Amino acid sequence: MAKPPPRAFKTACITLTPPCFPAVSPFFFIPKKPWRLRSPYLTPLFLLCTFLCLCLLTLHPPTHPPPPCPPLPNPSPIPPLYIASLSSIWKDHSNHESVSLSTGATVPLPPRGPPVTVNASAAEFWRQPDGEGYRPCLDFSLDYRKASAKIAKEKRRFLVVVVSGGLNQQRNQIVDAVVMARILEAALVVPVLEVNRVWKDESEFSDIFDLEHFKKTLQSDVRIVSSLPSTYLVSKQSIENQIPAHVSPLNEEGFLILKGLESRLSKNLPTDLQKLRCKVAFHALRFASQIRDLGEQVARRMWIEGPYVAIHLRMEKDVWVRTGCPTGLGSEYDNAIAIDRKSNPDFLTDKLNMTKSARRLAGLCPLNAREVARLLKALGAPRDANIYVAGGEPFGGSRALQPLVDEFPNIATKLTLARKGELEPYLSKPSILAAIDYIVSLSSDVFVPSHGGNMGRAMQGHRAYVGHRKHIKPNKRMMLPLLDDAAAAAEEEVGKAVRRLHKYSMGQPESRRKKIDRDVLAYPVPECMCKS
Repeated sequence: MAKPPPRAFKTACITLTPPCFPAVSPFFFIPKKPWRLRSPYLTPLFLLCTFLCLCLLTLHPPTHPPPPCPPLPNPSPIPPLYIASLSSIWKDHSNHESVSLSTGATVPLPPRGPPVTVNASAAEFWRQPDGEGYRPCLDFSLDYRKASAKIAKEKRRFLVVVVSGGLNQQRNQIVDAVVMARILEAALVVPVLEVNRVWKDESEFSDIFDLEHFKKTLQSDVRIVSSLPSTYLVSKQSIENQIPAHVSPLNEEGFLILKGLESRLSKNLPTDLQKLRCKVAFHALRFASQIRDLGEQVARRMWIEGPYVAIHLRMEKDVWVRTGCPTGLGSEYDNAIAIDRKSNPDFLTDKLNMTKSARRLAGLCPLNAREVARLLKALGAPRDANIYVAGGEPFGGSRALQPLVDEFPNIATKLTLARKGELEPYLSKPSILAAIDYIVSLSSDVFVPSHGGNMGRAMQGHRAYVGHRKHIKPNKRMMLPLLDDAAAAAEEEVGKAVRRLHKYSMGQPESRRKKIDRDVLAYPVPECMCKS
């Protein structure tokens, strides 16, 4: 297939860093080449000397008996998963270990459960779904482990990726990049984070994620290097804006630069590659220690007060501009959004020839604060429920949140929970602020996204992976007519209808294979989770 014409690529000086080798197993050492006796005369001489020494030891044993061996310590029981990992190491000479929640996964605080003094509907709202005994199980096949011995040491072929978008969009693309490197049998250069024109965040990979943990976790799957070797610094480099339709291992020395990875990789991959996606997302992509520490502190401040709901409200100005939906704030705000849409036509994602009202009733719009409040009431959330609001600054400021505050006064955000000076270093870094929202939302008893998107899908899959924590996915198309008619119908009847509508959308285990093209990062059953 002919390559597209090369484009200019602005490069900085890339330093050569030492290669990151997998850790040597403590149980055995395998030399690169077997030892050989080079001279043909040494072999018989060596055997003759050995024979004479054995004879002397037999005829003249030592006068003093050798000292007794020191007693061995009582062996501790070895977990079955650890035995399995030793078996796989011995079979394929790789360093694959069995992966569980205890091996570097981002794990939330335990659910608090319903308070003692609540009515039946509130108790049901806080109750967690039945996980049906599913647990993470990333046991790779023997063929995968055998291939890892070569792929994880690749030093001639390199994949460079440029990822774009917000935090969760970047996470998805990094997951895809690791899988692509595995398919191409290439080493992966630490992904480059493109500066987004909306958020203007200039953070690098190591500013957001724990780079050393990322390398160590994936050392048996793909070799990850911090930069290209100096030998690959050339005057002309090309950026592929589209991923080739047929990707096969690179047969020659060199490197490939890919940009624009969003949703380019098939969702229907072989089982081992699906497991690799889960390993990257839920284990390798751990946030940097300073972000993790702050996020966990903020989460504990919510958790200590009792069970809480995390709501991801998509009410930022750029969201309304992209979708063209009614803001719920009146004609003045809607007109301001319409002007921005006309002046930024390339920024729009929804160009359907539909009115704002039609888009809303079709379920294509984010829920505003009033609609979220009605949904929570219908689902049985008590008025004194603690609510954490994740997301950026809403268009309209405090006025946009007022309908939610009127119904549920115990509202908190990262800004209200953080102590003086804690968030100050990150106020100009939206990706790090989004990472704090991610950590706090993961530990909530209940999570509700106001709009389908990368954050909602990430929470759905991660909460399933750590034990199927409650995740309510609003059925907007069926729900909004019920909420709009709430004034004409009894509130109790509306609540029953809404609860019935969401009975099977509460975070219960759901197979990815139930529908075509489902993402394993949102539906980790059955490839990444199995019953004990």
